[in-house]
Amino acid sequence: MHTTKKEGKYTYYEAGEGTPIIILHGLMGGLSNFDGVAKYFPKEGYKVVIPELPIYTQSILKTNVKAFAKWVKDFITHMGYDRVIMLGNSLGGHIALYHTKMYPEKMLGLIITGSSGLYESAMGDSYPRRGDYEYIKRKAEDVFYDPAVATKEIVDEVFETANDRLKLIKTLTIAKSAIRHNMANDLPKMHIPTCIIWGRNDKVTPPEVAEEFHSLLPNSDLYWIEQCGHAAMMEHPDEFNRLMHEWLKKSNI
Repeated sequence: MHTTKKEGKYTYYEAGEGTPIIILHGLMGGLSNFDGVAKYFPKEGYKVVIPELPIYTQSILKTNVKAFAKWVKDFITHMGYDRVIMLGNSLGGHIALYHTKMYPEKMLGLIITGSSGLYESAMGDSYPRRGDYEYIKRKAEDVFYDPAVATKEIVDEVFETANDRLKLIKTLTIAKSAIRHNMANDLPKMHIPTCIIWGRNDKVTPPEVAEEFHSLLPNSDLYWIEQCGHAAMMEHPDEFNRLMHEWLKKSNI
């Protein structure tokens, strides 16, 4: 899957033809977190596009949810898309929500899973012990219902990020920005069709966060995946794709 294209400041993966699904990864997530989605939807008449978000490459002043949402809008304009479907996990969900608030005219539909935006401790409260590999490993395993999903490769990546001083500063900057950009007051005014897919055992953004998103977003549907943690599209890719596709069909998107 990982043949990315580079155009100017944008690096992205692209597959298929049809209505664009723009996928926004989370803070610790790479493009590979969405392998399942990237394989499935191009066969169903959608174009899957996964940009590499500039989480660690923008200046500290642009390391915040609002600036990332503007970056995504500029990316959509660069790609020449009129309106898009957007899917985001964790921080990516928060950026997608903020993009929907700022640029509703660009949105056909929104899918969020394990999204931040309402729940303060979703990020950044657990970084101080950065030299401790076992601690980082436990934290990475906590993301999933089945700890085996946190492969050595995933743990190593998180460990490397936590031990890179600049990345650590930016991670904490983003965590503060996520708290500052709480969406509770904005959501009732956002009428874009929204699909909420949540792991029933999410410890990072617990199930009540999904319930709150659902109650605040006027045009939303909520789907649960059992025995599933914070990254549903990684842990149960087939079920995730089935629910998302069912919702897209139901919503005529």
